[in-house]
Amino acid sequence: MNVKTKDLWVFVETSQDGGAKNVGIELLTPGKMLAGKQGEQLAAVVIGNHVEKAVQEANAHGADKIYVVEGEEYAHYTTDAYTIAMVALVEKYGPTSLLIGATGNGRDLGPRVSSRLHTGLTADCTALDIDGESGNVAWTRPAFGGNLMATILCPDNRPQIGTVRPGVFKKSPETQPGAEIIREEIHVSQDQIRTQVLEVIREMAGNQVDLEGAQIIVSGGRGVGGPEGFAPIRALAEALGGTVGASRAAVDAGWIPHAHQVGQTGKTVAPKVYIACGISGAIQHIAGMSGSDVIVAINKDPNAPIFDVADYGVVGNLFEVIPVLVEEIKKAR
Repeated sequence: MNVKTKDLWVFVETSQDGGAKNVGIELLTPGKMLAGKQGEQLAAVVIGNHVEKAVQEANAHGADKIYVVEGEEYAHYTTDAYTIAMVALVEKYGPTSLLIGATGNGRDLGPRVSSRLHTGLTADCTALDIDGESGNVAWTRPAFGGNLMATILCPDNRPQIGTVRPGVFKKSPETQPGAEIIREEIHVSQDQIRTQVLEVIREMAGNQVDLEGAQIIVSGGRGVGGPEGFAPIRALAEALGGTVGASRAAVDAGWIPHAHQVGQTGKTVAPKVYIACGISGAIQHIAGMSGSDVIVAINKDPNAPIFDVADYGVVGNLFEVIPVLVEEIKKAR
């Protein structure tokens, strides 16, 4: 595809209430940085039905332009409808790069769009920059099971496309809205959509794990000793109104489901407070939580690497330390 502008685009995925999902607004932060390095403008792409709330959010978080596609056919995400709309926009305006959140929908949309446009896709990125020599986007992602980080360039085809994990970047502060809003009439007939949403079932809603959106996370690692060792972790999380996380070692041992895993091969999180209990601090785990505002480590090994990144550390047995913390929190409340 021929590049017609140097604009960098961010796909802002929408929720059922018409608002923006966190990852789309988060991606406006690196998008602004990358666009600034290349003298480009940052554009948000909003596709959905009744999405004015998402448009306002993108406008308040730094987008220079906002492309809006609305219609009843976009009320629920479908691969066909969203791909047709995105490809039509890209072919018309010709941006140089496109960032998509690595959500369930984003991981579906990205490959389909890149295939239609005959360009590459770097999936599940955890860092973004501009390569100084070539001017291409430098996409960094875990490789070989998270044992090393690979930086990938797409030098020949455009647009450069990548999916980026939720929680890697923080939302920028709100600014005075001033984006140019461009509304496009792109409609998809029902016979072009090969799947149909019959019913949305919010199964096990009470047990869903929202690590990316959590403000407080209490995580357990190999040091908890077994499934029963997560009892004090849950007690501390409950006392703080937080969410339970885990290291890969605890998940691989079968002590807790994978949905709780934090790290390169799990979720990347950036809560206000992250409490690591019995976690030694392998680089794969640290890469998934180092963006937290405050990190507290509880570990009986004073030489554990987790203390190198912690703001506060407690050297001690978590089974002795956590009950005391829980009691003090309850007293304070």
